[in-house]
Order: sequence, then C-alpha cells, then structure tokens
Amino acid sequence: MITSKNQIIEHFESGIRETRNFKIGIEHEKFLFNDIDNKRINYSKIKEMFAGLLEFGWNPILEKGNIIGLSKGGKNISLEPGNQIELSGDKLNNIHEACAEAQDYLFELKIVTKKLNINIVSAGFDPISKLNEIPNNPKRRYDLMTKDMPLNGELSLDMMYRTCGTQLNIDYNSEKDFIKKFKIVNSIVPISTALFANSSIVEKKNSNYLSYRSKVWQNTSRGGLPKLFLEELNFEKYAEFIVNFPLLFIQYKGNYISGRKYIFKDFMEGKIDEIGNQLPSENDLSTHLSTIFTENRLKKYIELRSMDTCGWDCLCAGPAFYVGLLYGNLDEVYELISKWDKDKIINAYLESPKKGFNTQLMGKDLLYWASSLLDLSRKGLESRDVLNKSGKNETLFLNHLQKVIDNKTTNAEHMISKFSKNEDLTELYDK
Repeated sequence: MITSKNQIIEHFESGIRETRNFKIGIEHEKFLFNDIDNKRINYSKIKEMFAGLLEFGWNPILEKGNIIGLSKGGKNISLEPGNQIELSGDKLNNIHEACAEAQDYLFELKIVTKKLNINIVSAGFDPISKLNEIPNNPKRRYDLMTKDMPLNGELSLDMMYRTCGTQLNIDYNSEKDFIKKFKIVNSIVPISTALFANSSIVEKKNSNYLSYRSKVWQNTSRGGLPKLFLEELNFEKYAEFIVNFPLLFIQYKGNYISGRKYIFKDFMEGKIDEIGNQLPSENDLSTHLSTIFTENRLKKYIELRSMDTCGWDCLCAGPAFYVGLLYGNLDEVYELISKWDKDKIINAYLESPKKGFNTQLMGKDLLYWASSLLDLSRKGLESRDVLNKSGKNETLFLNHLQKVIDNKTTNAEHMISKFSKNEDLTELYDK
C-alpha cells in the first residue's frame, strides 16, 4: 500500500533506465465518421470494427462483457469517450521501428474501415460535430468523468469528446536527466503547439484558432501548464505535487467512485469513507498519475502531450523531433531553454493556440524558435545515427517539419485553405 511520499519517489526511481536501453512509445488518436452521413460512429459500429481487427491477431479487452479495446503484443487500441480510438504503441528502440508500427496499424485499420464505410479524420479537434451529436460508449469511467470534469474546466467535455492528440513517452537515466528533460518539454510547449497545430476547423467553420485543441486543453479540469513545471522539478517535488492533487475517481469493488472531494493525500491517510478508508495500491497510484491531464506528466517515464493529431505523413515527425532533442542533443537544448523567463513562456503558451508562429517569446517569434529547435533536433538525430535498411538515419522524419517552417504554413493553415475553398467535408478525411 502507498502510505508515504517516499514510496511515490521510489515509484519514479523505478523508471530509471540505462541510456542504451532507452525506448520510445507513441500514442495517437483518430476520429471515426460514417461515410454515409458524416456523423461520428456509434458503439455498435465500434464493435464491428474491433471484430474486423481481431482477424489481424488483435485480442479483445473486455469490461463487464463489453469490448472496450484490443491488445496485440505490447500494443493496445483503446476506446476514448466519443468513440475516438487510440493506438498505444509498443516500447521501441528508434523512430524507424515506431513509424513501421504506425504503418502496419494504418494498413489494418484502413482495410477494416473501408469495408465498414468508415472515414478516418486525423485532426486535433473534431471539425464537423457539435458536442451534443457525439455518441458515447459503455466504458464506465466516462460516465463519472462526464459528470465531474466540467465542474472545474468549462471545456472539459470538449476535451473528452472532441479532441485527438499524439503523445510520446520517453525515458530518463537518472533524476538529474529527468529534471533536464522535464524542464525542456514544458518550456517548449508553446513551440510544440504552434508547430503541430492541426485543429482550425470547428463545427464546419474556421475557428480563428490554429490549434483549437490546445485552447480546449487550457480550459480543461486537471489540465494546463503549471508554472511549477518550468522549474528544476525533481522527483520529490513532483511527488508533492501529485500528493496534493485532487483525485478524479477511485476504483472500488468493481465500481468507479468520484474522488472530487479528496486529494491523493486523503487516500494515503485512509480518510475516504466511501471506500471503507482503504489505502491506495500501486495500481491506484498509477491511475492517479494517468488522470492528471497537464501538458506533460511523469509516470515511470515522461509523457509528452502537447501535439495535435496529424495525418499519416507527419505522424512520425513529432516523435522524431523530440527524440532528436531529448535523446540526441539534451545538453545543448537545455542550455538554450534555461535562459527563458517562466512568465514569458506561460504567456506564449496562452497565446500560441491562436497566433501560432506569430506568438512572441523572449523577443523572437515562435517560428524562429521552432527553426532553432529543429536544427538542434536534426543534430541530435545525426549523432544517434540509427540507420534503416536503406542506410538512412532518423533525420528523414523531420522533412515534414522542415517544409512547415520553410513555408511558414502549418497543417492547420492548409486545412483552412482547403476547406474554405469549397467547404467540402471530404477534404477533412484521411486519403
């Protein structure tokens, strides 16, 4: 049972890996629409789609007899609140492997969705549906979240039902390594928001945001970019942060109990009457860590969460960008961001969903910083020198981002341009 802050620190320490054993884990979410009426698919269609994927060797994940996901090896497909689906990839060695995994998944998904007349949309925010039009599913935690989340964040339901992101999981080899990486990934959230912006269309109109998803996450309960995260945050300080962070829910006797009246410390001290004052297990701790929805978070690895979902052509670009920075060129990147002012980072964070590259940070626009970081990432990937079968290193996955920067045009702006010309919904679907 978890009864002390030291146990939580030990939990984080247990994630320490040797550098040569560093892995990469990518998670990416997709929207699914019926071809016939451009509406989000319901749970019965999800079941058909999952049944189709079983033929590719996936295994069902059940909850109270309902299928809520699939697993195969170290990979999982999970069901999000509005029937978005998320692939949580295996722990892999490099971007070549990660991108191959994504391509295999895409191949299987496209075969099944084509048979069922389902269209895939790779965007950070649902470009078509109103909130009240989106079907739910029987995954039980979502009922409780739908009730509780809006109490402290006005766009929390939009987050649950209308957003999709790409997440990257990376390792650390010591507490000191974690401190550097965590400060970097939080400091560059505004740049990440601008560079990967891909959610401009909302309810079939230009939202006047480039990343409406990021705006939503800034107004979501349990989300945001705490100023604390821009400091030299060690395991103890992060443990202190999560101990005093409100609970979302507690799993007890097969049910989900609302945790909104309590913080994790209450749980550790056996002060929650609704569950017979029982103490949290390691599993309860993991649940708590995964229900803190900040831009980045710590588990037994660092999870980066500030990228909009993008199309298959750029899916590998975000992970490659970060791997180059964090695994290939950490010290140089840290030297760069350590000079930045925390208040200016927060200000850029708040402005970047709307202004994108035109947002100012430390006297320069985010286009300048994105270009600088891309160069540092390329340098990092070159130093890693991990080659594919054709003898090419991981820098090839940065080509998409180089085009974005050279043209000063993000995926979001492309979508505005394409959609505004004819307001054709088919422009929003993956080709």
